[in-house]
Amino acid sequence: MTTSAAPQRAAKLVLGLAVVIALIFALYLWVALHWSYSEGERAGFVQKLSKKGWLCKTWEGELALVSLPGAAPEKFEFTIRDDAVAERINKQVGTRVALTYAQHKGLPGSCFGDTEYFVTDIKAIQP
Repeated sequence: MTTSAAPQRAAKLVLGLAVVIALIFALYLWVALHWSYSEGERAGFVQKLSKKGWLCKTWEGELALVSLPGAAPEKFEFTIRDDAVAERINKQVGTRVALTYAQHKGLPGSCFGDTEYFVTDIKAIQP
């Protein structure tokens, strides 16, 4: 009877360890998605916005930041998780806007987005 109890105990231990690891990973993902490292606004011209990905489709965009007239624009790459925000940004492609974002560091893989900057709102800037 003791010979069959040892494999059962080992299987329960492995299963318990797997559950604990899965819970820790789920907690890590929740914290990474809900706690932002930084928040702010970037102003410029939306150059590109597309929905891409093999399995996990995310909205990925590019904002041209212009600091001085005649200077080469710096690019700010961002991700959008909300389709309604992506639709509002898509209507403003080519115009000057201010994007509100939150930076989330440490997200694994590209299923959450290609960048760590997640845009949450857009404001049109009048010339």
